[in-house]
Amino acid sequence: MINTCNELNAGYAAEGYARARGIGCVVVTFTVGGLSVINAVAGAYSENLPLLCIAGGPNSNDFGTNRILHHTIGEANFTQEEHCFKQVTCKQVVINDLDDAHEKVDDAISTAMRLSKPVYISICCNLAGLPHPSFEPDPIPYWISYKESNPRSRDAAVEAAAEMLNKATKPVLVGGVKLRMAKAEAAFADLARACEYPVAIMPNAKGMVSEHLDHFIGTYWGPVSTEFCAEMVESADAYVFAGPIFNDYSSTGYSLLINKPHLIQVEPYTVRIGDGRVFNCVAMKDFLTGLAKAIKPNPTAWDNYERMYQAPGQVPPSKPNSPLRTNVLFKHIQAMLTSDSAIVSETGDSWFNCQKLKLPEGCGYEFQMQYGSIGWSVGALLGYATALQNKKRVIACIGDGSFQVTAQDISTVIRYDLNPIVFLINNAGYTIEVEIHDGPYNNIKNWDYAGLIHAFSNGEGNAWATKVTTEEELTEALKHATEEHTDGLCFIECIIHRDDCSKELLEWGSRVATANSRKPNPQ
Repeated sequence: MINTCNELNAGYAAEGYARARGIGCVVVTFTVGGLSVINAVAGAYSENLPLLCIAGGPNSNDFGTNRILHHTIGEANFTQEEHCFKQVTCKQVVINDLDDAHEKVDDAISTAMRLSKPVYISICCNLAGLPHPSFEPDPIPYWISYKESNPRSRDAAVEAAAEMLNKATKPVLVGGVKLRMAKAEAAFADLARACEYPVAIMPNAKGMVSEHLDHFIGTYWGPVSTEFCAEMVESADAYVFAGPIFNDYSSTGYSLLINKPHLIQVEPYTVRIGDGRVFNCVAMKDFLTGLAKAIKPNPTAWDNYERMYQAPGQVPPSKPNSPLRTNVLFKHIQAMLTSDSAIVSETGDSWFNCQKLKLPEGCGYEFQMQYGSIGWSVGALLGYATALQNKKRVIACIGDGSFQVTAQDISTVIRYDLNPIVFLINNAGYTIEVEIHDGPYNNIKNWDYAGLIHAFSNGEGNAWATKVTTEEELTEALKHATEEHTDGLCFIECIIHRDDCSKELLEWGSRVATANSRKPNPQ
């Protein structure tokens, strides 16, 4: 059990834990705790992560008595919290009687696992710890029944997709974020090896597909894609997108040049073919496995990519004692990555800079793109690192604006002897918001971030923090973090110029701003 400073961070931590271990659990008190954690639960829902949100409820004797209780909005009806959670969970359970508690709990947990979504469980405070005949001393493992494919529908989908792909001249394969919830990462990799197509990922699928596949070409993100990746995807005459989410962020303001008649879109239990045919009751994993056996290898698009590709330029060296640049920082982060590393990337320019990192085989990678809740990474780092139990060293890239939202639980990272390396990128504001819509609201009060870590540690925790302003200082800090202080938190505050952001953020921000500012359609 990990105790956090507040409910929001507890929810983020449980969500981060679920990313590493398959499911997470957060426990809060009635209403004041439940409504505080609901934003994190909503994020888990949007990211398709199983999460148990357990709320301690009122005394069972208070139901139906017309009494007013503390922690409520002053009404005798105690259902407000449950109604709120209906919008962001796939099942809601209120346990105010022991006779059906076992059944309800098992049903809620299995539903979360099966649908890969959060569930809400409220348990009356006076029932916890009471015995009941249905509570076995040694619980029997609950059998979770996942959806199976309809064999005829699966075979028909494979046949239709293979026919379209085998007629194509230069098809490509693209992985999306729903690969995780469909548990289809291995099947996708098998298909990638069988087809010999160029293989790309959507930005929120980074870390779910090996970047060491023979024909891997990078991230497809419209105009801010990895160099030469968008050209290959958008010039293809057929493409398989496995588990995509096409929202305004992943499509860079709806700017993807995808021709729907050429698109095979694979959802966790549905396959859509470009000519309009839809095959239901088809599990993604089964479809991808079947397709790998049915298609003919076609390296044409890969050959085109090899003719076109030019290696990206090197980051220019810094002048002695010159101000630290973002590209220099991430050059050093790239150099420190190993198979024993994992990346947590906060919403902001870190999205784009971390996306360009080449992940070693086995290196973890997590960020929250669909929900994009600023401040997510501090709690997620706590939960993710807890789940990994220091078997991988987690590297977190967090902007100063995001950090101020959830900073308290860095103290919990220290309390539980976790050993991540946090790069606090201090560029004096909400840079990602500046590039979408600038204004005085994007300015923040500067903190002594490294000093704050010393305050959190207070002489009791194994934490080390420093502030760097040049490449020379960064190099010294990294040496200390990776060679000397390896068994506790290392926090490196990096001072970056306010206008120093990636070219991808500039392009992306402009396009998202344009999409946001569209005028109303005429009535």
